[in-house]
Amino acid sequence: MNVIAQKYTGAVCIGRFQGLHLGQLAVIRRALLLAPRVVVVIGSAFQARTPRNPFTWQERVEMIRLALSEDEAERVGFVPVRDYFDGQRWVVAVRQGVRAQLGDLPAGQTVLVGHRKDATSEYLSDFPGWLLDDVGSQGDMHSSTLRDAFFGAVGQPLEPALAAMVSQAPPSTLGFLRAWAQLPCYRELAAEWANLRTERALWASAPYPPVFVTVDALIECAGHVLLIVRGRAPGKGLYALPGGFLEQRETVYQSALRELQEETGLHLLPGDIAHALKGVRVFDHPDRSQRGRVITHAHHFDLGARRLPEVSGSDDAMSASWVPIAELAALEDRFHDDHFHILDSFLGLTP
Repeated sequence: MNVIAQKYTGAVCIGRFQGLHLGQLAVIRRALLLAPRVVVVIGSAFQARTPRNPFTWQERVEMIRLALSEDEAERVGFVPVRDYFDGQRWVVAVRQGVRAQLGDLPAGQTVLVGHRKDATSEYLSDFPGWLLDDVGSQGDMHSSTLRDAFFGAVGQPLEPALAAMVSQAPPSTLGFLRAWAQLPCYRELAAEWANLRTERALWASAPYPPVFVTVDALIECAGHVLLIVRGRAPGKGLYALPGGFLEQRETVYQSALRELQEETGLHLLPGDIAHALKGVRVFDHPDRSQRGRVITHAHHFDLGARRLPEVSGSDDAMSASWVPIAELAALEDRFHDDHFHILDSFLGLTP
């Protein structure tokens, strides 16, 4: 431990760490030089496994610990933080998690260690009172590149793909990936990764990056919400709100009702459903969907305390069912994209 270099009581590193690379490890080690205690904030926690978020937050903690020495690991604490897709709520959650690890430190005693590389680094400006230590570029390293090589290796020997990552990732990460590839979810996620890659290729020649518009319907009734289980990739087998793409000659309201009927078979009189509409919110975070830039209009309907209508899954839905609102928080890691967070926004499921 380099005591001379230490200037602060606590240091903070923030990232998703979905495939630990050498640049991220350098940031953590820089933090260890600056303070005796380091808090690593693990973003995108509690998400369902997807090609973009294949590793649980616990697995990412293990990946980081394996890359550190025993002495280094003893000085590092971890804080999992969900994607609220709401900047203010996210900042509050990060601050609360760090405070739980470090306590209330005097002003000037907490340093945020990171690097302003692009628009994804804007969060570094969201913590007034924390000093910033910009480590600068650590080379052209990205976790997405590691994931692409990793999932692209399915169907052929894995070792050549891991060998190509030697200059990008610590040996412990490569060993972790080698072991993790034995899990059944590896092939499932690799198939989804391939589907997404094929879908993006269809738009590769477009003059501008595509922006998709979708709709979702949150139907509340007698303490339950209506959910589907997706029958197709991306997100096959995950819970989602009934919804889909906006069609050319429809309003977003008309699209929401059409998708609701097609996927769940729910039939209500036009006057009843119109009276039940409580609000519409736009969810437009750039990273909310694996497909790319997808902006959705979520419609919240409350049918009151009536008997639950009969529903059945069809079209893109493997199944449809009424799920008690009280059970939703425990299902967070089984939702497609940001659909849990849409529910949370309307129903207040998390603190």
